Amino acid sequence: MNAVVQMFDHAPRSLVEERAIRPPTIGKIRPGIKVLTRAHQANEKAVKLYNDMVAAGESYEAIGKVLETSLKLRNALVPRNVDYFVCRRSDFSNPDTADEILRLYGEDRGHGLRLYRFPIMFAFDDWLRNVPNQMAAYTTAGRQYFSEYDRDGKRYCKTYAPVERNARAQRVRRSFGGRLVVHRQDDDIPDGVCDPHVCPQYQDRKCNLTANFLFAVPDVKGLGLIELPTNSIYVLQKAYSAMQTVALARGRLTGTRFWLSKKEFDITRIDDNGLAVRQKQMLTVLDADIDLGALLDGADEAQPALDAASRSVALLESDGTVRSAADPVAQSDGQPAGSEQPGADASSVIHDEGGHDDDSPDPDETLEDKRHRMSDLLHRLGLSQPERQNGFRKYAHQTYGRGWIERIADVDAMNARLKNALDDPASLDVEIQDAIAQAAYV
Repeated sequence: MNAVVQMFDHAPRSLVEERAIRPPTIGKIRPGIKVLTRAHQANEKAVKLYNDMVAAGESYEAIGKVLETSLKLRNALVPRNVDYFVCRRSDFSNPDTADEILRLYGEDRGHGLRLYRFPIMFAFDDWLRNVPNQMAAYTTAGRQYFSEYDRDGKRYCKTYAPVERNARAQRVRRSFGGRLVVHRQDDDIPDGVCDPHVCPQYQDRKCNLTANFLFAVPDVKGLGLIELPTNSIYVLQKAYSAMQTVALARGRLTGTRFWLSKKEFDITRIDDNGLAVRQKQMLTVLDADIDLGALLDGADEAQPALDAASRSVALLESDGTVRSAADPVAQSDGQPAGSEQPGADASSVIHDEGGHDDDSPDPDETLEDKRHRMSDLLHRLGLSQPERQNGFRKYAHQTYGRGWIERIADVDAMNARLKNALDDPASLDVEIQDAIAQAAYV
């Protein structure tokens, strides 16, 4: 389960290796359900057919097709957000896999066995391979337009080139290696750049964000990954922040047990009249089963030699009163040595001398939100790269002391320092290098 799925890094040796390799999937877990529209809920035949097929575990695609063919009802189903995930036998190549997932992680909260929260493990250390996403517009014939990033860092609108015709054979020319992908260039998008503000498909709600979580579920057998689709930018942003935080703390994503669950959020959207409207919505939440504080605190690093030597001497002394030079001295007010006092340790050091009132922390911001903001700042500064994460951990540990990630004041101080570093990243790099050099002599 912890093995990383490797792609081909060598020169292709076969026609198969010439094409981009996609990880195999064995099934799909859905974030919501589909129900009959209000207009069709008055149709008794449609209601009975829908209830019977749902009870039989049929997919919503199959239900929609049957409603259309037998009762001539087109677009009879609409999505509905719920507080659980849908795990159906019909969505898996081996239907028993769905039963196994529900048996291991399903809960009965009065409505039968449902999947409210379950563990997952990613197969790649690159977050984008774990959650591939793009803007895409679909028609009844399949995908029509889709976004891709080119080497220049711009997002372009792509489509499939028209199929050439063989004039002599009076048929289309055979395509080798799949359909040819080209930049979209028409009257609506003349330069091929994906800009939703001017895209007619996006404005008509035909082009939307599409993303899929690709993961394995612990203790569930199968030669492939399971996917969970989403079209919410909020879900994607929070998942990205969670994975970047774990990558910063551990240096990798594989081998970490994450959890998927549902949580209700207040979402702001713009209605058809241009007004901001707030509504509650159940969103998929990605969390990790790790002690983030211990990892960011540097607890996974080797014990300093001075502390280890002092403890060894203490064991040999009869009274065991040997004190390490790194231990805090007893306070004059009788406070026990080593106890945490506000303003008495490194947590009171604020490296934001040039800060202003508008940089003061938001009193209503939670510790989790502060960590997410820190993750974004680290990414913008390039400190989320694996080769720089260890240096940042040493810098944070030496600057704010152990347990800093659990103290709001220290997290605020770190965010302020990182924000200032956006204007002067070189100064922060010097401080990190000094911390690395100092740690080497401890």
